[in-house]
Amino acid sequence: MPKPEIEFRAVDDIPWQRIPDNDLQWQKILAMDEFGNGTRLLRFDPGCRTRDVLRHDFWEEIWILEGSLTDLRLGETFTAGMYACRPPGMPHGPWEAPQGCVTFEVRYAEPDAKQSKT
Repeated sequence: MPKPEIEFRAVDDIPWQRIPDNDLQWQKILAMDEFGNGTRLLRFDPGCRTRDVLRHDFWEEIWILEGSLTDLRLGETFTAGMYACRPPGMPHGPWEAPQGCVTFEVRYAEPDAKQSKT
């Protein structure tokens, strides 16, 4: 089933869900399909630090809405208004958010080669 059809709505009533294994990281899922393609807000509470370099098998687009994130592997800090587009397999993190951060994130699978010929 594809992502659901959703008309404009307030998202304040969508609950924040804790990310497993990190008490300072939360997600608010805005839309998701059965394959994990989705749109969410991701919140790093002040002092949040992740442990691992991540690589995944889907595309990921991220826009930092509030605060900042430091990629500890790269030694670079990214701030509100910055955008990233990560293809499958691109390493990123671990992260630190001393003052906290909120991102808008869209994830989607690699398009099927048969469908991309148009």
